Amino acid sequence: MSMQINEVRELLGDLPSEMPNFLSDATIRRFLRARNWSTVQAAKSLKEAARWRRQYEPQKIHWENIANSENEAKRAYIPDYLDNNGRMVFVTLPTIKTKTSEEEYIKYFVYNLENLALSSEDAQEENVVWMSDLRGWTISSTPFSLTRESLHIVQKYYPGLIAVAIMTNAPRIFESFWKIVKHFLEPKMNEKVKFVYSNSAESRRIMSDMFDLDKLESIFGGRNTAGLDMNKYADKMRTRDLIRGASTYANSNASSSCS
Repeated sequence: MSMQINEVRELLGDLPSEMPNFLSDATIRRFLRARNWSTVQAAKSLKEAARWRRQYEPQKIHWENIANSENEAKRAYIPDYLDNNGRMVFVTLPTIKTKTSEEEYIKYFVYNLENLALSSEDAQEENVVWMSDLRGWTISSTPFSLTRESLHIVQKYYPGLIAVAIMTNAPRIFESFWKIVKHFLEPKMNEKVKFVYSNSAESRRIMSDMFDLDKLESIFGGRNTAGLDMNKYADKMRTRDLIRGASTYANSNASSSCS
């Protein structure tokens, strides 16, 4: 493993010294895993991700500059519980209406991916269970352009992160939309997508095998009806920003704007 990581570092040239936080051994290992342990393909993917990060600067996104953060967090958040395999959970509820633009949505999506990647640094395999409830879904819930861009980002710039993607209660109208979306999924990602339905005994068994039902939200078949405590969640994300160093960027920008 260390030999492959070192080989990738050599292929990356000066990039590791330019982006030491991003190009950690853990990140390189994740890209290697996602690219079937090909050092050449992993290095190519890392170079593409580095170009994107240089332009987009995802490491600088922090809680305070997420537009309409309270409502966006209701639509997408990282809960405190893990699944029964110790993997992180990422919840998206696309049918909750949003006032933000697609650009702001992508920004918040990337912000979540940055946090998930940080918390998956030590994972030896894909470490995120992505759950999305589609009850009441319409095409306006997740416009095609937004879906395509989101999939592009997670597959190209955060590969090896998603272990399984669970879609719950998808309506019939979603089927034709999904047939188009599947063309933008890499084969590995396509295999990770599971559709479950609350009126299916088999689906309920899958969810009870994967989660502690006392912690799992009721919309996914669990017994947790508490909902998201926004004050606690905001505090948690601010703490994560400090750990990631995003708050440092925010403070330095604020200082420079005041001078």
